[in-house]
Formats: sequence, structure tokens, C-alpha cells
Amino acid sequence: MKLKDYVCGNRMERMPGIAFKIMSFSFALKDIFSPVDERLNAFGIEEGFTVIDYGCGPGRYLKRASELAGENGRVYAADIHELAIESVRMKIEKHNLKNVVPILTDGYSCDINDHTADVIYALDMFHMIKDTTPFLEELHRLLKKDGFLIIEDGHQPRSETKSKINDSKVWNIAEEFKKHLKCTPV
Repeated sequence: MKLKDYVCGNRMERMPGIAFKIMSFSFALKDIFSPVDERLNAFGIEEGFTVIDYGCGPGRYLKRASELAGENGRVYAADIHELAIESVRMKIEKHNLKNVVPILTDGYSCDINDHTADVIYALDMFHMIKDTTPFLEELHRLLKKDGFLIIEDGHQPRSETKSKINDSKVWNIAEEFKKHLKCTPV
């Protein structure tokens, strides 16, 4: 495995702790120059929505998602990495995010009820998923029938992202944007 793949977590679903810490630090630097609020504002999250930040990592989008969903909404922060959940818990406490719930996932299994979410977003992580069909099926299970999925290419070509989504046979690609795809359940 190349050093870049190791550090970026490419082709590994659960990156090593040191790689997670490096990623978290690089995101913090990036967010100084390019705040995440505008990006999240474009996703269509409304007051009262239930949102899942799947593969939330250090939780860089949680504060804004919490604000958009409001006190009547809920934001689940789901990740496979214990360090991510620890980071999310610190953000919840620091920013008093009463509507954010951390969820440690087990592979492609997430302890959230069927058809719970209005919106799921999976950002900068899809390239890390080895077996994309079961992963996309799990996201499909979590989403309400009239909900939508925002998925980012990550470190892979758009054509590869689209192919994986289409091969899953559970999502329609509704819209394409520069940095992400908006998908609806089949």
C-alpha cells in the first residue's frame, strides 16, 4: 500500500488512528480557509429534519447541520472509528448540540431505525468503502422514501462514483453538482 493511500485512508474502511488524527488536523486547517457552512446550506436541510452525517469523521459539519435541523430536528453522527465518536462527543459538549447523537457503526450496520432520515450525507469517505453495494443498501434502509442522499466522490473519479451508485440498484442519481451527487431511493 502506498503511503498516500495509508494516510488518506484510500481502500481501507477504518483508517489507523494516526491517519485519522492527521485527517482531522488537515480538515481543521482547510475549514479555516473554506468554511463548511455554505456547503451544508446547499444540501436542503430544513427545520425539523432528521439528518445522518454518515462517515462523520471528526464532525466538521455537525454544528451547521444541528443549526439547520433546529431544536425539533435530529442529527445522527455515524462513523466506524472510535476516535470519530470521541471527537463528536467533544463537539456536542463544546457547542451544546442537544440534537446531535453519536452512533458508532459496525461495518455497514448502523443502529438507527429504518426510514428515519430526511437527508443523509456521506462526504469525503465514499472512496474508502470496499464493498459499496451493501453500504449503499444500508443508507437506503435508513432514508425515508421521500428523502435524499448527498454523496461526495472523495478521492475517486466521478465516473467511478456514478458506476458504484448505479450498480447498487437502490439509488437514482437525481442531480449532479461539482462536488457531490444528490440521489433519491429507487
